[in-house]
Amino acid sequence: MPEMNFETPYPARRVPVLARNVVATSQPLAAQAGLRMLLQGGNAIDAALASAIALTVVEPTGNGLGSDAFAILWDGEALHGLNASGRAPMGWTTDRFPDGIPERGWNSVTVPGAVSGWVALSERFGALPFDALFAPAIDYAQNGFAVSPTIAQLWGRGAAVLKDQPGFAEHFLPGGKVPLAGETFSNPAQARSLHLIAETKGAAFYTGELAAEIAQAAAANGAALSSQDLAGHQADWCGTLSQSYAGADLHEIPPNGQGIAALIAAGILQHHDLTALDPDSAETLHLQIEAIKLGMADAEGFVGDPAHMTLTPERLLDPDYLQSRAALIDPTKARVAQVGAPTAGGTVYVTAADAAGRMVSLIQSNYMGFGSGVVVPGTGIHMQNRGAGFVTTPGHANRVGPGKRPFHTIIPGFVMRDGAPLMSYGVMGGPMQAQGHIQMLTRTQVHGQTPQAASDAPRWRFVAGLEVAVESSMPETTRAQLAAKGHVITTESPDASFGFGGAQLIRRLGDGYIAGSDHRKDGCAVGF
Repeated sequence: MPEMNFETPYPARRVPVLARNVVATSQPLAAQAGLRMLLQGGNAIDAALASAIALTVVEPTGNGLGSDAFAILWDGEALHGLNASGRAPMGWTTDRFPDGIPERGWNSVTVPGAVSGWVALSERFGALPFDALFAPAIDYAQNGFAVSPTIAQLWGRGAAVLKDQPGFAEHFLPGGKVPLAGETFSNPAQARSLHLIAETKGAAFYTGELAAEIAQAAAANGAALSSQDLAGHQADWCGTLSQSYAGADLHEIPPNGQGIAALIAAGILQHHDLTALDPDSAETLHLQIEAIKLGMADAEGFVGDPAHMTLTPERLLDPDYLQSRAALIDPTKARVAQVGAPTAGGTVYVTAADAAGRMVSLIQSNYMGFGSGVVVPGTGIHMQNRGAGFVTTPGHANRVGPGKRPFHTIIPGFVMRDGAPLMSYGVMGGPMQAQGHIQMLTRTQVHGQTPQAASDAPRWRFVAGLEVAVESSMPETTRAQLAAKGHVITTESPDASFGFGGAQLIRRLGDGYIAGSDHRKDGCAVGF
């Protein structure tokens, strides 16, 4: 493992945070909510949950009470993986969508799973009472908070598309307008829902008062989602899949998520030596781009609800198979992998670690920004649009069907070394996530960069075919060298940087941690 380099190779955006207890997420008020739990005697799990719950209020552009969630955590002794994604309504038969599944509206909504994830994590690993975790979020929802700049921009973009969806304007356009950066926004209806969830340990959401209101709103809009669908939901402890890379082990949640794409890419890169290459050279970036193309092609082709996959994850991660895939990479030339153009996404991510050694990687999302755009009247619950992640192709593992989990973009990442926890991290942003996992992993584990330096570095994003988008901060010479290898390079300006995601990372360092938080988002790392 290379020694960590504390020099800052990129324009100084932020300094890393070093502390024995740390929380990092994409909105500062949410990060502070997690820190409050630690200061009250809670552990890293409590901190991550309080931050995640607060994020449903202060960053509604990426998540809400109608979200799905996943988590990987080290409890001090063992690693655990949780799948809290929802399933398709039982009324979603394969002939329900002859023209494809809509991206917005009630007919894109599957059962929300995030609340069940909060309950499962708190019951098994939390130290504080469940209702204590909701105090910051309820305060912000009831009394208001100042909207932060990046979120204000995303709010405007989302409203332009979703303003006519049921309940959206009523809840998210006060006075008929998008709240500007610095303006105070409150959501009393969501405060009520948060109270009910906290008091009933989630039961109100799946079998009680809120469940009835969700089902009633769905029926009023011709949707199939029912009270029986909500009552039948449960989160699953699913463990993790892992792949060795650069002397460490990358852990991801098993399908139905795209984490396996990062694992495939890591397994492919094991057969290409990056250690002698500059971390920002065209040669290094080219190998990563080609590897993730192959990983994403396999994820798109084979991943869905694991009960319906024709190839097991173990088959896709078979060493001989990964070696054969690695042989497809030409170090001098870009090639097309069979994968379609990915869609955009909106997500939030939080990681936390405490002095006792616990580390948590937690991600939750409404999928495309605000999600479906629909809001359940009087509740502040805006619903995800994860149904749009299904396909209608006959025979495909991810073909829509009753009770199935759709292919998911959101993935928490976790790195182990020699059986011990090393780093919890994530990169928000739809199809950017698996790509971001590889970029952060390579920079920290191969090249010894700090979490903050790895986050600050210019990013690339495979789009489709030979097209690769890069940030404008990437040197022109590097872009030209990538183009010479056959990549079709598009350069995106800073105001389009949402497409490059937002990273949050915590890495173990001696008896404490070093954390980084992405300057592309409003958030921060905090600790004590």
